Amino acid sequence: MATPSINLSITEPELKLLQTLVYQECGMFFDERRVHFLQDRLQRRLKITGLDSFYSYYRLLTSREGRAELAALVENLTVNETSFFRNKPQIELFHKNTLEEILHRKQSRRDFSLRVWSAGCSTGQEPYTLAMIICDALAYYYLRNPLPFEMPSPKPLIPPPWKVEILASDINYSVLRAAQEGIYNENHMEAVDYAFRLRYFDKTGDKYAIKKAVKELVHFDFHNLKTEFLPQRNDVIFCRNVMIYFDEAEQKRLVDKFYRCLNSEGYLFIGHAESLFGLSDKYKMIHVNNGTAYQRIEVNG
Repeated sequence: MATPSINLSITEPELKLLQTLVYQECGMFFDERRVHFLQDRLQRRLKITGLDSFYSYYRLLTSREGRAELAALVENLTVNETSFFRNKPQIELFHKNTLEEILHRKQSRRDFSLRVWSAGCSTGQEPYTLAMIICDALAYYYLRNPLPFEMPSPKPLIPPPWKVEILASDINYSVLRAAQEGIYNENHMEAVDYAFRLRYFDKTGDKYAIKKAVKELVHFDFHNLKTEFLPQRNDVIFCRNVMIYFDEAEQKRLVDKFYRCLNSEGYLFIGHAESLFGLSDKYKMIHVNNGTAYQRIEVNG
């Protein structure tokens, strides 16, 4: 088969077919501003598969044999930009306000479970950041509210009777594999202070590995936010800089799904450039020192 030229042009009908397919598969919407990015990624995948037209590529993607290629295309369409302690004001709000409120509320109800979901977790820096903050917060919480019994020795990261579960999901298998490894270089570690490095990482050469006890708190899984089968009973959901890929209709559906995935009075954190304004009236905005979160509003009756 002749190798297609690198810049084989895509026709308008072919582009529409592929745009619709991507939208149906994962909710990503490429408007006029971002359609060139989609075209560039489609060119790359067409060249790799060796097919001679975008229609042939569409036929492959919609066939049973094309599931792996469809997954590869979706991976190529996601921009996996992330870092530890990303958006400091928001992380501070989670640490100092949200978490504190949840711990007090739960303890008063004798409910010692905490479940947090990092949706669109990329290479793992966000869920590991949340794990470290929760470990720190619980340790500090018990300094001020001592337990009525002797703490086991050696001291566990999560003091009993608390049970912490952090679910981290993404649509990109390759970033999930990197996240599960939990190994980062000095550039990745820029925002991690010395105390956190000491407590939660093992250093080998110029690499930092997340400690086993922290890793055990985080469960990585593949999730497509387009589907209805999403993790339930979450106290907090982080889904930052993901909705920018979706059109308004898909954003509304997703925010509504998150409402159903949250526990009573649960919190949703979205990207600092994102807003629920005009998307939902089921949340109230919490704004502290430039950090923003949304709390689920409970409807009586």
